[in-house]
Amino acid sequence: MNRITSLFAASALAMGVATANAATLKMAYDADPVSLDPFEQLSGGTLQLSHMTYDPLIRWTQEFGFEPRLAEKWERIDDTTMRFYLRKGVKFHSGNEFTAKDVEFSFNRLKASPDFKGVFAPFSGVKVVDDYTIDVMTDGPFPLVLNNMTYVFPMDSAFFSGEDENGKPKDEIVKHGNSFASRTISGTGPYTVSYREQGVRVEFERNEDYWDSESPGNVDKIIFTPIKEEPTRVAALLSGDVDFIAPISPTDYERIDNSDKVDLVTMSGTRIITFQMNQERVEAFKNPKVRLAVNYAINQEGIVDKIMKGYATAAAQFSPEGYLGYNPDLKPRYDLEKAKALMAEAGYEDGFSITMAAPNNRYVNDEKIAQAVASMLSKINIKVDLKTMPKAQYWPEFDERSADMMMIGWHSDTEDTNNFFEFLAACPNAETGAGQYNSGNYCNEELDALIAQANTEIDPDKRAEIMQEMEKIAYEDAAFVPLHWQDLSWAARKGVDIAPIVNGMNFPYLGDLVISE
Repeated sequence: MNRITSLFAASALAMGVATANAATLKMAYDADPVSLDPFEQLSGGTLQLSHMTYDPLIRWTQEFGFEPRLAEKWERIDDTTMRFYLRKGVKFHSGNEFTAKDVEFSFNRLKASPDFKGVFAPFSGVKVVDDYTIDVMTDGPFPLVLNNMTYVFPMDSAFFSGEDENGKPKDEIVKHGNSFASRTISGTGPYTVSYREQGVRVEFERNEDYWDSESPGNVDKIIFTPIKEEPTRVAALLSGDVDFIAPISPTDYERIDNSDKVDLVTMSGTRIITFQMNQERVEAFKNPKVRLAVNYAINQEGIVDKIMKGYATAAAQFSPEGYLGYNPDLKPRYDLEKAKALMAEAGYEDGFSITMAAPNNRYVNDEKIAQAVASMLSKINIKVDLKTMPKAQYWPEFDERSADMMMIGWHSDTEDTNNFFEFLAACPNAETGAGQYNSGNYCNEELDALIAQANTEIDPDKRAEIMQEMEKIAYEDAAFVPLHWQDLSWAARKGVDIAPIVNGMNFPYLGDLVISE
């Protein structure tokens, strides 16, 4: 249990400050954040938390444009330099003033993070021009500078300098560890963390010195409770025990729609749900015919229809429609007889045994999907020993590549095709961060060369050609098993106006939430 009692975690009431329309939000997700460090793990949960307790330089709008946050404006200086003009008068939760040195500190920390350094590999560094101006530089022309700046949540450089009570550096990044930054926050965001008991409850208090005076948000306290079981989560909302929940299983949509007490908000999503086949653990997975057989054996459209109740889109590639790399020629290819023939051609007609792992509270219906995939593989004599677990236990197992097939869902936070490939399909390289979430250890040098080429191509049409070719190569080589793009869903009681603050990235901007009753 972690009770956070520092001076910057005091609530509005404790400070004697009362807001006429102040409200408390009781919310429940399927799991709570595994760490408070915004740069420890590149995950949706981390980014959701970061938008509550920190602020990015710029952030996405609901229309997938950019809006200024800690950077008020920006301009391109030359082909490799973008200048950002920072907002003045912003304070961290500690009371320290936000300046360019905090951006420099945070940028360097991002480049050192095992999870983020791959996406920041094209950047050569930053240069402090003055206290409120900073230049961001790339090694060559790079088309996604602004996209990547949505990852930069400036941290309090003074607060996170030096050593903690254990003699460890305060800025140390420790994955799945107990670092100072993983249990302590000093950001510029709308909320501080006042109480945290992992897996039980997190409490947030409004930052009374929050810089964004134009924010309509009136929520001064948030009580966050993880509820893994989907029916229990929905029941808590319908009974009034909580005000806001996510995600919602498609099996519960009708139940929520039939209630006059709550509102359901859904939208098409761009998160791809996949399985990866570990070629270092299973000799058979080195054979592209076996990998193809696995793909032909899995009925993506059946999973979408029966398990997702139609609230997902069957996939045959990383890129959803609308992304530059989306290749319209690639279709789901379920064909059980073809799968059996490929297994026989590869010399595995009698099959083999594998282990499989998946989370049971990270993606919509993740455990049911894993069970369905295991059952489908049994029809081509691949015997599956399936293990599912909460995401807090799953991610360390994933990092260890502890099973032969592992589930991974991915939303491209840069809203670009290359992000999928950099993290999920590039040859794994611990030094550069490439393939950080490629648990299949898939490696194709031709594909890596195209990833690099796409990262330096400015012309959108040429980038589209490159990335559509990448999708074709991965499809023909059966680099991974694409399942579907899951829809996004949230629900809240009447009077909790979530529609303006949810988005296709699934980072609800809770600092702007208005509760009217």
